[in-house]
Order: sequence, then C-alpha cells, then structure tokens
Amino acid sequence: MAITGASWATDAISIKVPVSTAGLAVARKSVPFPLSSFGTAAFGTIGNVQTQENGGPRSVQVTGASVSNMKSILVLLALSGLSFAQAPDKKPAEPSEPGIPVTSELVIAKCSGCHRKDDKGNLSRISWERSTPEGWEEAIKRMVRLNGLKITPPEAKAVLKYLATNHGLAPEESKPGMYMAEHRIQDEVIPNETFGNVCQSCHALGRATAWRRSKEDWKLLTNMHIAFFAQAEQAFRAGCGASQPWCRPAGPGRSGAGGGGGAAASAAAAPAPAGPRRLPIDDIIDFLGKSYNLQTPEWSAWQARMRAPKLAGRWLVAAHVTGKGKFTGDVVIAAGASDDEFTTKITLVSLNDGSKIERTGSGLVYAGHSWRGRSKSGGAASAGLPPDSLAREMREAMWISPDQSYAEGRWFFGEYQEFGVDVKLSRVGAEPLVTLVNKSSLKAGSTAQRVKLLGENFPADAVAADLDFGPGVTVKALVSKSKTELVADVDVAEKAVSGKRDVAFRRSILPAAIAIYDRVDYIKITPESTVARLGGDVHPKGYQQFEAIGYQRGADGKPHTADDVELGVVEVSWTVEEYMSTYGDDDKEFVGSLNGTGLFTPSIDGPNPARKDSRNNYGNIWIVGTTKDAKDKDGKPLVGKSYLVVTVPMYIRWDQPEVSGQ
Repeated sequence: MAITGASWATDAISIKVPVSTAGLAVARKSVPFPLSSFGTAAFGTIGNVQTQENGGPRSVQVTGASVSNMKSILVLLALSGLSFAQAPDKKPAEPSEPGIPVTSELVIAKCSGCHRKDDKGNLSRISWERSTPEGWEEAIKRMVRLNGLKITPPEAKAVLKYLATNHGLAPEESKPGMYMAEHRIQDEVIPNETFGNVCQSCHALGRATAWRRSKEDWKLLTNMHIAFFAQAEQAFRAGCGASQPWCRPAGPGRSGAGGGGGAAASAAAAPAPAGPRRLPIDDIIDFLGKSYNLQTPEWSAWQARMRAPKLAGRWLVAAHVTGKGKFTGDVVIAAGASDDEFTTKITLVSLNDGSKIERTGSGLVYAGHSWRGRSKSGGAASAGLPPDSLAREMREAMWISPDQSYAEGRWFFGEYQEFGVDVKLSRVGAEPLVTLVNKSSLKAGSTAQRVKLLGENFPADAVAADLDFGPGVTVKALVSKSKTELVADVDVAEKAVSGKRDVAFRRSILPAAIAIYDRVDYIKITPESTVARLGGDVHPKGYQQFEAIGYQRGADGKPHTADDVELGVVEVSWTVEEYMSTYGDDDKEFVGSLNGTGLFTPSIDGPNPARKDSRNNYGNIWIVGTTKDAKDKDGKPLVGKSYLVVTVPMYIRWDQPEVSGQ
C-alpha cells in the first residue's frame, strides 16, 4: 500500500492499492465507511472510498477524512478482508455455479453502471443472487442510500418485480422464512452453534436465509460486513484462539486470530497444527454455500412450473386474531393493471361477537406465489382508532400454494407491526368446502357439544352422517344448516383418543381442526418472551397482545414434550409480576399497564422524576395468566408466564421510504 499526494492537513488522500475485482466486497464505485467502523467516538461517515479502474492497481481516494481517524482508515483498508492485497493481474476465479442472466433492459440500465455485464448476460453480484421481495427491496434502497442510484418509484417497482420474480425463491424455499415477511415473532431454529453465534448476534437468521447465493457471493457479503460494521470482523473471528484446534494457526509460532487471552498464549508454545488458519466465518461460508446456494432443484423445477397467478374470484377466509379470537369471511379478488396485480374486497366476521369489518385493498404477486398487499377500512381515520383496531390500515404477506388453491400468511399493522391477523384463504369452487370450526377442542366424556362448521356450498340435503370427527366422536344431530354454515350436536366418548382430529364433510376435509383431550395439563402465555416499547408524542409506542393457550400432555404422558396437544385459547385472569433482576426492583410500577384482554400498553418515554435517579420507565416484568375454569390434576388453577422487556422507542426507523410506491 502506498500513499500518494497525501497531506495530513487536507480532507482527502489518494492511496494506491492493488485490488482484484473479484475480491471487492461490493461491485460499486463508491464505498461509504461509517465512522463507527474505525472505533472513533464521532458520528456520521468519514466519507467515500472512490475507486478508479485503469487496468492495473486502483487509485483509492478517501474523502472527508480527518487527521484523527486517518490511521484507522489505513488499518481498515489493510485488514478489512476486502482482498486489497491481491495481485492486480490475478485472473478472477471462475464461479462455482452458473449465473442467472439478466434480460430486463431497465435492470441493465439501472444496475450495469456498477454491476458489470459479461458475455453471457450476467451482471456481477446480481446474477449470483436470489431473494424474497423484501430482500431485493432492501438491496434497492441500499443502492439509493449508499451508491447514489437514481431511480423513480415506478422504475423501482418494475425493477423489484423483475428481480423478485426472475431472481426470487421457489415456494418450497420461501415458505420456511415467511415469518420474516409476516413480521411475526418467531423462535428461530439455529442450524449450528457457529451460525447462531456469528450471525444471530446482530440480526435474525432469517435475514441471511432469505437469500440464495453462490459460495463466492457469500464470501463477498462477509467482506461487505467487515467494511460496513465494526463488530463484524470480531464476530467472524469469535472464539478463535490457538487453544481451539479447529481454528488452525496460519504458520509456526502464530496464534489463531482473535483474542485468545492467556490460554491462547500458553497454547502458542505448542507445535502449531498443520494447514491454513480456519476462522468461524469459514465454516459459515461453507454452510451457506452448500445449504443456501444459488442453483437448487427447487428453483429449477419452479422455473419450469412458474406461471402467471390466476387468482380472480371469491376466496373464503379463516382467521385468528390474538386477543380477539376466530374470524370468518371472504375475499373477492379482481384482476388489476397487469397479470400479477390485483384488487381486493374483504369481509371479516367475528365468531365471538358477530361484529363485521369490511376492507378494500390491492396486492401484487412475485415469483408466482408471494403475495404482498395492503388494505384499509372505509371507516374512521386510523389516527382516531384504538391501537389494536382491525379497522386500521394493514399490510399483507401471504404464501400462495403452487396449485393456487389456497394462500396463508399474516396481515399486520401497528407502528412496530405488533398486531396481526393470521389468515388462510381457500378458493371457492363448486364442491362443498369446510374452512373453519368455531371450537378448538372437545373434552373426552362431554355430551351435547354444539359445534359450528363454516364454509361454502353445503347442500340442502346434508345429514348428520355426512360429518365425521374421527373415532370416539359421535354426531348426534344436525341442528341447522345453510349454504355457508352447519351446526351439529356431538358426543365425545370417555375413552376417546386424545389428539388433533380432522373434520370432514363428505369429501371436504379440514386437517387438524379440533383437539380431543381429557384435561388441560398446562398453559403457555404467548408470545413466551417479547418486547414492548415506551413512546410518547415524538416516538410511537410498541404494544403487545398476549394470549393463553392450553395444552394436553400427549401420548407419552409427559408435559412439555414434542407430542403435546395444543387445545386453543383458554380464559385467564391477567396480572403483572416483578421480574427480580436487582435489589428493590420496582419495574412493574412504571413500565405500563395490562388490561383484561391481555393487551399491554407501555408507559410514556423519557426521564421519570418518580423513579430513583429519574430513570426512564423501562424494565422487565412477568405477564401472568391464571385460568378461570381449567384446573390441574389437584384442582388448582393453571398459571402461565411470559417474559416481557419494556424498552426505549426505536429511535431510528430502518425502513425509510427511499423507494416509495411499493
């Protein structure tokens, strides 16, 4: 590395650095580096690293840099892992997987200025990546913010549609990660300890697994992390000392990367294992390159099967709203401006109180199966509504089955998307269709239980024998019937086998629609751990709605095991308890309030003179539910708890509207 034309009194220097194009973290002309990347106390950005290609070493100009952080800039350039030390004449390695050619003239026009086009029609980086609509939207926004991409909202919409469809995910690939698009609270399954430690320390694993990349592109992504985020390199080398045999030293007498401490220093005297140094991030790249690679059988099959969505028509809705119960209704979908755009008319009816909600909206389908939409009620403006009102504007994320017979997902709203409607849409045809049962469970030995089935096309000649709840459950009579509803009285045998039962009307089957149980063994308060946020006039509050779910111990007779049977919502009394984390803890007096339906409302943010040291109203508490009717084997009410952290508002809104009109 050579510094040319440098003056410590000026704001810019020019650094001659031999760089291989293949080693750059991001194929672009300008790479902004945040000051936090250099461990300084300043805020903002140092400036841009301007690169100019001239067939040999690149001239890298750092602008807007002060003398106080120049040393850190040089250290970052030398150690960031961006392959700045590679020989300029080294030929880039051939990709391990063939890229996906870009055929959209608009995408080529907007992206090829930074992403080179090769003779096969591939654009660098882009052709070796696939992702969800949210993943590509975030990428477009990043290009606007950091690289100065000039793009209008209609152009951004067209680019997003092309990339999320032609460089998207197959249905089988996108479904496991739908919780990210649905803004759903989720306990993620960590594939291995290293992956959890390295990646989950900063973000949800779903942010990574929403992408499919070539192994080379996963490497470039890690380089970008090192360049942008000060903590990334430390995370990538976490626990890597000479005392770890899997973290092999690069040569004799050298310890592994990272602070190994005294143990590492002692181990350094031992003979160094053979082979190159291996860091935790190497294992991550190997895992991602194998498990989340670019070319997959699922994607190959979906490219052949993908077709324009034919969704126009009437669909039945079966829905559940936390704290409000079950809803039924329908969605009438009509064709929109193009073959992947639609308008909607929605009707929802509560099974608890019969209240009706009507909404209108629109949606767009990416890659033939990913619905993203919005809807709103024609009633009062959102500003005058309770925070959990279903009349508020909602965003919609749904997964459409490959045969386009049903869709499922979440319609969500709230400043932190904390409220939502879990929905399943079923296409209405000519045959009878069962979509919802009003009860979630039936107790063994109970009689004359009135059960309501909701659906469509129930015939006038329906009889009790047409209904089937499985062995041990007898349909005694069909009390009433209409085209959309059947009401039956059923008896449950004392020794009926516990578990989830399908409910069938002739050839229409609703899987796992109702549970049979002998007793409620325990309850869970859901979500089991979560976050609420203080707020006020400047920053909005983040609410949290809780619900109590009953469980039966399952076939093994042991509670809290995999075969336990979920019984649905149970009635509880709600209270708050202190989570004792310090001496004299008093958080429950200040963090907020819990109403009779399980809705937690946080307090106002800012210093509170009533608290010791005028602290903010943050804290952590237990949300406690005690059953009103269900009892344990000893006849005592069941109790469940959820851990709630009440924290400060989200001062930075990450989803900025740089690209609007989506």
